[in-house]
Amino acid sequence: MRVIRRSSSHSKTTQSPKQHVLAIDIGGTNVKLLATAQKEVRKIPSGPKLTAREMIKQVKEAVNDWAYDVVSIGYPGPVVQGRPINEPFNLAPGWVKFDYRRAFGKPVKIINDAAMQALGSYKKGRMLFLGLGTGLGSAMIVDGVLQPMELAHLPYKKGRTYEDYLGKRGLDRMGKKKWQKNVFYVVAQLRQAVQADDVVLGGGNSKKLDQLPAGVRLGSNKNAFIGGFRMWQDETVRHGIVRTAGSK
Repeated sequence: MRVIRRSSSHSKTTQSPKQHVLAIDIGGTNVKLLATAQKEVRKIPSGPKLTAREMIKQVKEAVNDWAYDVVSIGYPGPVVQGRPINEPFNLAPGWVKFDYRRAFGKPVKIINDAAMQALGSYKKGRMLFLGLGTGLGSAMIVDGVLQPMELAHLPYKKGRTYEDYLGKRGLDRMGKKKWQKNVFYVVAQLRQAVQADDVVLGGGNSKKLDQLPAGVRLGSNKNAFIGGFRMWQDETVRHGIVRTAGSK
């Protein structure tokens, strides 16, 4: 997907003052909400009992005083052709076959949550994004072309996955010092593997990191909303389809 470069404010990231976007960032702890022209991020609780139907019900209640014409959803799992293909690990089942457009009654585009935050974090060149939250999100953008990645559940070491070490479970199990050591080690390995010249660490736990390595910068959860707004700016994104480097 061709990315529109980041501008300095939320107001410059929307396609038109007439089209208001509701951006929804679904996390394992909270679902975060922001709409075009709004300044206050709103949240609803997430967790293992949250279904897609209940999420939309609560979202509508939380933003019933906001105007929006279209919806962007950052989904915590792989998304292909604008549709989730796996149920989320940290939420209740029932997300894959759910009709989001019908439930909202508005056009909806869905993208992986890490990819949405990566869109909002991108500046130029080859950027690797890792989201350090409840789980582990990952995406790559090369010269403005987005490629979502799924590293979280790949084997890492000692029979555990990357998410087991870099996600919240790893932080809780190992403590901050060992967790940070693993984060920086994985960053160095992945950076070399994909030849990234820019690395962004987002997600709520990224704020716990100290003394970032050279060429590594912190993202912001708010960048997910910028990414959500950009999804409706870009003419190449239709019906939630993400144009990857190999797409025509």
